[in-house]
Amino acid sequence: MTEFTGTFTEPRKKRDAASRFSAAAIIAIPLVAILFQVYVPQFIKYLSYLELPLLVTVYFSLMKRSPIAGVLFGAGIGLAQDSLSSHPLGMFGIVKTLVGYFAASMSQRFEVENPLVRLILAFFFCFFHQFFYWVLARALLGEGLDFDPQQTIVLAMLNAAVAVPLFHILDKLKVTG
Repeated sequence: MTEFTGTFTEPRKKRDAASRFSAAAIIAIPLVAILFQVYVPQFIKYLSYLELPLLVTVYFSLMKRSPIAGVLFGAGIGLAQDSLSSHPLGMFGIVKTLVGYFAASMSQRFEVENPLVRLILAFFFCFFHQFFYWVLARALLGEGLDFDPQQTIVLAMLNAAVAVPLFHILDKLKVTG
């Protein structure tokens, strides 16, 4: 029985290992994503559908594999995005906190290095983000926002298609060793 121990524990070690990033990358990447989200759509209207802060939240939460880290990433990125946008303070903070928590929880159960898994998770979390933002806006703010599931699915597919190459680029910034 001992000869099989190595084969069963080896994938588990790989799956449990959290990725490491430099402190500069952890600060700069979300900051660039937030600034992109706030300022670039003013010049190129079509890029307003791209939710880079959400994708960065999902990526870091998936790679850290810790729900606590996911909550902190989501809350930090969401509140920073709220402070620079015209949305009510705390709305993106709450939604991205939940996305960070659930993404980190999912990373403990699935092998998130696979591009197909990343595509599916990015799609799911983009849809979840938009849906939960709508729920919070109606429940907490009393706003009558419209929720169009077809448009949300299309936008989630667009963001998921961008997420896979973005996640590959961000993988290159991991600290090795």
